[in-house]
Amino acid sequence: MTTVPPAFRIDLAGLDTRPAQVWGGVRLVPLVRDEPVEGLRLRQELYEDEFATVAVGRRDTYSSSYVPHGFVADWSGDGTPAAAYGTRLDTSSPGTPPELVKVHAPRRMTKRADRTRLRFLPLHLALEGYLSLHFGGPSISWEQWSEHALRRGLSPRAEEAYGGAQVRGLADALRQFEIHPGQCGVVLYVADALAAAFAVPHPDDYRALHRSLLLDLYGELIHHYGVLSAPVPDFRADLRAAGPVDSPAALRAAVEQQERAWAEFHDTAMAAGLLDADYRRRTVYRLDRFTLSRFLPDFRPKRENHIGEAITDEDGRIAYLKSFRLSESQVRRGHLLDRLAAHYWHLPATAEALGLTEAQLGLRLESAGFGALLRQDVLDHYRRHARTDGR
Repeated sequence: MTTVPPAFRIDLAGLDTRPAQVWGGVRLVPLVRDEPVEGLRLRQELYEDEFATVAVGRRDTYSSSYVPHGFVADWSGDGTPAAAYGTRLDTSSPGTPPELVKVHAPRRMTKRADRTRLRFLPLHLALEGYLSLHFGGPSISWEQWSEHALRRGLSPRAEEAYGGAQVRGLADALRQFEIHPGQCGVVLYVADALAAAFAVPHPDDYRALHRSLLLDLYGELIHHYGVLSAPVPDFRADLRAAGPVDSPAALRAAVEQQERAWAEFHDTAMAAGLLDADYRRRTVYRLDRFTLSRFLPDFRPKRENHIGEAITDEDGRIAYLKSFRLSESQVRRGHLLDRLAAHYWHLPATAEALGLTEAQLGLRLESAGFGALLRQDVLDHYRRHARTDGR
């Protein structure tokens, strides 16, 4: 029986929300710490060879990625840099690298650089967790599954994403926006859709990594919103709602009240899809009193779903956070795999739980890109059923 990881919620305790800044369709919400997280620092590490192909165990099986930079995590407490992270996960089989992009082959997603330093590929950890979801395929040899599915599982799998430089307005927004004193993170919205959350332990880390958001990954939904959206409205404070403002002290109190109201609105409404969800967390590496982990959602169709990774301290406080919003098609794929695994890959039982016929489930698997898992004669049978039902 599959072990279910304990539920995990993203808690931004220690990170205070500041008023948003708007540029076109992009909204950035600063996250500020009163005190930095002691004992952990992050820095960026750029790579000359941007296209990476990695053997993943089986013969002729590779993972190919666009890896322009990384983070090095240093938990020695001496203030030296830390953490390596990458940007775009492209395919799961080797191919011709993009034009003018070289190839290099890192050995693994995380690599210890020293006794107190760890190199890792942020977002690659999160996407690896999503791509490896039920990677082994059917756990019981039901008659509907193909020999390929039973022998090789879901290998290979591929997902596409866009670099931040391709998200319209993001580069201009990062260049124009003010970095607040004590800022250690940001929540990014495109067309007021929550695209990503990013947090680091120290303000100096954030200043160094502010523009690294251009090298991060963003899903198809966010890219399309950036292309198609109109400028979003700015939320302006109305101090008149606080009553008469007839002194500097009253003005300060009114401003603080508006800031608190904005923070509450953001955390309980705008960011609810990220903060109110239950996640499944897997530990990737332990860094003394810190833990690097990645998380997956419950794959709720027609709702926000985010994957990501975090470094937390011994009290569960987030020191580092990076998230990626899944598209609806990615959510459906994760939901289907979860439901199949929950019913031991038995198609009739899974179809009944989803309120579908077995043929409908089979065709839904095909449309999600999993048609190769089914025997061809079974798939043809499902298609005939669908045509008959349609008539």
